[in-house]
Amino acid sequence: MTDTLDMPEKLAPAAADVAAERTLGIILVSASAIAFALTGVLTKSIHADPLTITCWRGFFGSILISFYVLWRRRRSDGRLKLGWRGWLLAVEGAAASIAFISAFKFTYVANVAVIYATSPFIAALLAFLLVREKIRLQTMIAAAVSLCGVAIMVGAGLGSGHLFGDALALLMTAGSALYMIMVRAFRDSPVVWAGAVSAFLLFVLGWFVTDPLAVSARDVALLATFGCSFALASILWTEGSRLIPSAEAGLLGSAEVPFAILFALLFLGELPPMASIIGGAIVLCAVFAHAGRDWLKAKSAGS
Repeated sequence: MTDTLDMPEKLAPAAADVAAERTLGIILVSASAIAFALTGVLTKSIHADPLTITCWRGFFGSILISFYVLWRRRRSDGRLKLGWRGWLLAVEGAAASIAFISAFKFTYVANVAVIYATSPFIAALLAFLLVREKIRLQTMIAAAVSLCGVAIMVGAGLGSGHLFGDALALLMTAGSALYMIMVRAFRDSPVVWAGAVSAFLLFVLGWFVTDPLAVSARDVALLATFGCSFALASILWTEGSRLIPSAEAGLLGSAEVPFAILFALLFLGELPPMASIIGGAIVLCAVFAHAGRDWLKAKSAGS
């Protein structure tokens, strides 16, 4: 009888621990979205070419991520062997990163951020085409609405000199979507370690193809900041997403887009044209509505 009466008191600390973990997860994922949102501002603030930027970002980022992976491995006894799947992830991730950084140099930060926000929908389409994974109706509707928004943005770039950057952003988004599918398919591969190797591959490529030492002291400081923010964002996302449901992590991660646009306005004074604002608003409405619906569904299922 005593044990039964004591049960609520015993369960209270457990419930408090779960709530504390969830709060920590929300903070970490939100912080990672803010760190990721700095990508456009840092890329445009550095005067080096895109390959030199990816080279040094890869150098600083790979060091920090490697330390994190080794620390994680010591705690969980995880394995570091990549295998052909891990190497495929690393190479594909490196290619997408080059397109990502290059896109910021040729178009508005808002355009790249908003186009990148459609990656979950492109991933759903690629999953259907490649592995016949069923697409939900709500995803199809959100993807169609997003496509209209992107079409308005890209259409406005015709003849304005920004079309090439928008095309690179679309290419990068498709590459990121493919990366998502590969991560799901290669569940046994050490994804974070593949990310560190991917960053190091970018350093090696940049070292042999460009002249990475021909940068100013100011740019070196920004490049170091860029590499550290990239690694920090990756680590925060990895740790935070372990503590909260994937639907909630996806919703919080979507906050990267408005933050990227806000930072571009504050630090670069970059105000995109009206077509980009209209198209971006359409895409953001579709993304947040889709992510919010998933979050509410997951919340109701867990209660």
